[in-house]
Amino acid sequence: MHVELIIGTAVILASIVMAAIGFWLAEGMVARMTPWLLREPHRPKLTLVLVLAVLMILGVFTATVWLWAFTFLWLDLFNTLEGAVYFAIVAFTTLGFGDVLLDPGWRILGGMTAANGLLNMGLYTAMLVELLRSVRSNQLSGLPKRSDFPD
Repeated sequence: MHVELIIGTAVILASIVMAAIGFWLAEGMVARMTPWLLREPHRPKLTLVLVLAVLMILGVFTATVWLWAFTFLWLDLFNTLEGAVYFAIVAFTTLGFGDVLLDPGWRILGGMTAANGLLNMGLYTAMLVELLRSVRSNQLSGLPKRSDFPD
């Protein structure tokens, strides 16, 4: 059980580092794009930020699933890459079909995979909301206020 916890914790920490790098890259991208994002038209540019952020999130999500899948293969818990990836996706998304299970000696890793997915989904959601809020707030702060117009 201790080995499971150590391996699961290491994979979770690695996935958090991967997410942090993704967030850092997304923030840097938005910072470089800010002068362009502040010019009209705003809505198509906000949509572009949304699309790029979602693609980044999907990239980190996919990398994390592969990390778990390769961990399962390394531990020889699955005979095929497809089986390892399938289980990693099902566990990470907390879908939990139950059609593929880990050996009883390693099943704690399945729960840790699910906990990692829940944690990352919350982080991804928070990052996406903050990124869009920040861009939109900056766009609106540059618009003329009603008080700027004469009556």
